[in-house]
Amino acid sequence: MRILRWSMLGGAALMTGGCVAKTAWDVATLPVRATGQVVDWTTTSQEEADRNYGRKMRKQEAAEGKRLREEEKRRRKLERQAARDD
Repeated sequence: MRILRWSMLGGAALMTGGCVAKTAWDVATLPVRATGQVVDWTTTSQEEADRNYGRKMRKQEAAEGKRLREEEKRRRKLERQAARDD
């Protein structure tokens, strides 16, 4: 019985030793992984930059189109008023 208990304790020690080593490894590599994540969050990939540029240009073109339509509407209104005044 004693031998069986000691072998079970030895086996348990080996199994928990792996867990301790894994935990130690995780703790040791945590700063590296965290730094990598921060770099990913703070940098912009080329794909993201292209997408953001496209969005900005579409918004700018929409605003310009709206401004041109309003100017055209104002011009037509002035022309109608000028035609009535003559």
